[in-house]
Amino acid sequence: METMDNQLTSEERAILLKLARQAMESAVHGTKLEPLDLKCLPESLRIHGATFVTLTKEGELRGCIGALEPQKALAEDVREHAIAAAQQDFRFPPVQSVELPMINIEISRLTAPQDLDYVSPQDLLTRLRPHVDGVIIWDSYNRATFLPQVWDKIPDAETFLSHLCLKMGASPDLWRRKTLRVQVYQVEEFHE
Repeated sequence: METMDNQLTSEERAILLKLARQAMESAVHGTKLEPLDLKCLPESLRIHGATFVTLTKEGELRGCIGALEPQKALAEDVREHAIAAAQQDFRFPPVQSVELPMINIEISRLTAPQDLDYVSPQDLLTRLRPHVDGVIIWDSYNRATFLPQVWDKIPDAETFLSHLCLKMGASPDLWRRKTLRVQVYQVEEFHE
């Protein structure tokens, strides 16, 4: 199983958090975001990467958008998801300028998802690693994911899987009744 061996430096993390903050503020204020000059960034921020950007306000979720597969430079991915988390998370109204000082940004950089083979619902429960694995479940073309940080709020694996099924738009017991495709990934998480 892949691990997050190549951690970002504190300087690289600070750059990504600054880029996320600038992108979010630009989107909220309706100003044009300047193109990113990738040549000026460390190599680790120019390679393709997949991230989720999570916004919280007073400790409560305010938006979270991301990608499971790398499709663009890590720095660009972070900027795109910071804007989307602030403006396009269907669960919340767009962030307003008055909220900006209260918004905290968290970035999760993902490893590539790996298939998790299992033979029964009970076997699945034993193979999941709470607080380590992010989990993706698939039922045909429908899918849903929870970042590893969600284990902090839902530490029980059965409840975790049931909530993941609900997030996918399925019955909470679908994981018990049907063999779903399950993938896991890990994250490097950092925040302001």
